[in-house]
Amino acid sequence: MDKKKKKRLEVLQQKITKLQKLLAAEKEQPDDPAEVPRIEAELAKTHEEMASLKQ
Repeated sequence: MDKKKKKRLEVLQQKITKLQKLLAAEKEQPDDPAEVPRIEAELAKTHEEMASLKQ
């Protein structure tokens, strides 16, 4: 794995962590009902990108 992929994986991992915290907070106190599905979709997209980079 080259440096560029490794760095991208690190950034994606940080993004996943941030999104998971955001999702937990949003589920606890839902201000906007459309926000939870948007965060879940973004989280799924990030997981897919991470999986494709690991191959």
